[in-house]
Formats: sequence, structure tokens, C-alpha cells
Amino acid sequence: MPVAEATISVMDRGFLFGDGVYEVIPVFGNKLLRPDGHLKRLQNSLDRISLPNPNDDDTWLNIFDDLLARNDGGDRAIYLQISRGAYQKRDLGIKTEYPPTVFAMVLQVVAPDIEKVSAGISVITVDDFRWAACDIKSTSLVANVMLKQQAVTAGVDDAILIKNCMVSEGTASNVFVVKNDVLVTPPTGHKLLPGITRDLVIEIAESNTILVEERELKEAELYTADEIWMTSSTREIAPVISLNSEAVGAGTAGDMWKRVMDLYQQYKQQLRSSNEKL
Repeated sequence: MPVAEATISVMDRGFLFGDGVYEVIPVFGNKLLRPDGHLKRLQNSLDRISLPNPNDDDTWLNIFDDLLARNDGGDRAIYLQISRGAYQKRDLGIKTEYPPTVFAMVLQVVAPDIEKVSAGISVITVDDFRWAACDIKSTSLVANVMLKQQAVTAGVDDAILIKNCMVSEGTASNVFVVKNDVLVTPPTGHKLLPGITRDLVIEIAESNTILVEERELKEAELYTADEIWMTSSTREIAPVISLNSEAVGAGTAGDMWKRVMDLYQQYKQQLRSSNEKL
């Protein structure tokens, strides 16, 4: 239905508590990007908050296909949100007799302008004060909003989050560092969200003889990095050219970024022209 006609109860726990999870699935040429990965991450988030999945994978895929058929276009994305539903009264306790609230919509997105992306972004480092369950793709994003606002106030594009002198992630992205032709990114776990684009970048790199290390990344390593990237479904691979007002590497998008970004675009084009979802 039209957005203006879609309504949710004011007693919904997603509204009252942020008690829900979500996914954003990019769509290229009517093909979902890594649907299995997104649905697996969705299941992990639901399991972590003890909320039963209302559908199996095939049902979700049918829902997505129907949404895409009703909202035609080029590159798009599906936004899916599941909350614990609307209870009769405001109560932190979980009750299993109430059905979850499922909301999904198609987002029209603009394909990144590679020339503009290659100009790079500027970031700052900020203290990661969030909770210790960042692997849940929770709708409770006020901490991320606050951290993003620190970047906005500083006049930069984003922030890299630091906890106990270690890099965790961006406000809505994963972080990569290139040093001596080795691609390094923090390991998955409760400290950060396991990004689907992150996993794809690792796969592309390893398939093209680029050495990848998934390990703890010290904040100090950011300042000696040849390149820094921030990856997400919507941002894809953004090169960081300035960190805390200091140039990263040569202060321009690096050669490794150019190579991997080109390979990523080739993957997208292959997905658009394929007969099956990759």
C-alpha cells in the first residue's frame, strides 16, 4: 500500500522500545544481492533477541519478489523490519501470544557515481560507547545517530568507532585498512555488525590473490595505513582520504581501492545480467 496509508499501533514495541531488528538488501537488475547472507543475518538477529522468525526463507523471497514487481525500477533496496508486535499495555516482559509486526518496503537508490566516490571521504575517530551486542542489527539506533552527529558537527562525512584502543566499525559501515598490500579488517563478533558487503569484499579480494587478514585492528594502525576504506550495502566501498584532519596515505583513493572497487562493479554487473540470484 502507499506509505501514507501504512500505519502501525502506537503500542507497538518497535515504537515504544526499539524492540526489533531490520535488514537492507540491495537489488541490482532485479536481483537481490546475497539474499542468503541477509536472511542468515536476519535469523541471527532474531535468535539473539529471542523473537521467532515469522517466515521461512522461501516465503521471504516470495515477499521480496512481489515487492519488487510492484515497485519497478533500476537499482533499488528492500528494507525489512520485524518488531515484537503490539501489546495491550507497555511492559518490558516478553509475551509469546502477540504476533510480530512485519514491515517491508522498496527503497529507490541512486547508483554511486564512481568519480565522486573516488574523491574520498573525511572521517574522525570517536569513542564507541555502544552496548556489547553490536552483531544484532537492531532498530535501536540512537547511539549510532549520536555518533554520526559527532561527525556532522565536526564537518566530516563519518566516524570510525574506537573501543579500548581498537577499531570496531563505522556508524553504519565496516572498516578496512590497507598496509603493505595486505587488506586488514576487524573480525566479526559481538563488537560489530557482520556486513554482507564486508564479506563480499573479502571474497573478491581473496579470489584475486589479495592477502586478507581478519584480526584485531589497533587505532594506531589507522595513522600508518596506506589506505582506509568504509564498506556498506549503500556506500559500497568508500575510500577515506582524511582522518582527524590528517591525510591518509597520499590523501587520495589508493591503487588497491581502485582495483577492488572495479572488481566489485564487475560483480554487480554480473549479478544484473545473471539468470539466478548470486
